[in-house]
Amino acid sequence: MISDSIDRFIEYRQLLRGSSPHTLAAYALDLAQLAEYLEARGIADADAVTTSQLRGFMAHLTERGLARASVARKLAAIRSFFRWSLHAGLVSEDPARSLRAPRKGSRLPKWLRDAEVLALVALPDSSPAGLRDRALLELLYASGIRAGEAVQLECADVDLDNREVVVREGKGGRDRIALIGAPAAAALDAYLASGRPILAAQAKRPCPALFLNRWGDRLSDRGVRRIFDKYSRQACDRLKITPHVLRHTFATHLLNHGADLRSVQELLGHASIATTQVYTHVTSDRMKAVHARAHPRARRHAGAEHPTMNDDGGATK
Repeated sequence: MISDSIDRFIEYRQLLRGSSPHTLAAYALDLAQLAEYLEARGIADADAVTTSQLRGFMAHLTERGLARASVARKLAAIRSFFRWSLHAGLVSEDPARSLRAPRKGSRLPKWLRDAEVLALVALPDSSPAGLRDRALLELLYASGIRAGEAVQLECADVDLDNREVVVREGKGGRDRIALIGAPAAAALDAYLASGRPILAAQAKRPCPALFLNRWGDRLSDRGVRRIFDKYSRQACDRLKITPHVLRHTFATHLLNHGADLRSVQELLGHASIATTQVYTHVTSDRMKAVHARAHPRARRHAGAEHPTMNDDGGATK
């Protein structure tokens, strides 16, 4: 059965490749959808799958209205699965080798203005859950880490004295250090002192996770989404705030205030700087404003003669 082969592949990714829990969950979901599609058409064995059938699955996803980025992600999982299947001797040839991902659109990241961030982090109350929510929001904005990385944090990963957080990436055992500022450190300190102990008291057994739900267990990705749904509309009616919007905001605000692209790449944990370069387009408005303000030939003054430059660089009339 193709579903059995998928289970073996997921186990391989977990044990030998050290894939993160988030990646494993995404691969399992994407490949389960493929298996369901194929089995509904009488295809139960991986070696019986053809390139034409895989193209049919991709077309099926597109017809259902999936975004091109989502289709491309599922194709990446399919390619990885069949490459492994070929090496494992489960298929005689790789039917996914000639497949091409759909072109991704040029949609730019959405991000929050400074005032919208301040409005967001001010919304949670002083209840144990409210202290947790504020700490989570402040941490995500201050560090730029992903929501999936935040829920995997443990108390021992947080160093408030040095304002550092150790992020366990899971891929190849690599870790990275995320930095936070004074507001995030203060919010985390308040949560650890007055919020988390009350939430932890509800647990049947101790949990080392930094962020706990109301039962004292580790906060889940779904729990994070609910937190954002709770506060998003109150803070901003211009766009829906998600954890990734805060990550985009982190990167955009750094670049807007003079950070170099390579440093932002390191802080985001991007393997390639090409992934980070999308934010240079987001900050083009800021560059235009700087140019208009600073360059003598860019300024326009109503009713005034435009200045010209003399030989030593000074403006003349």
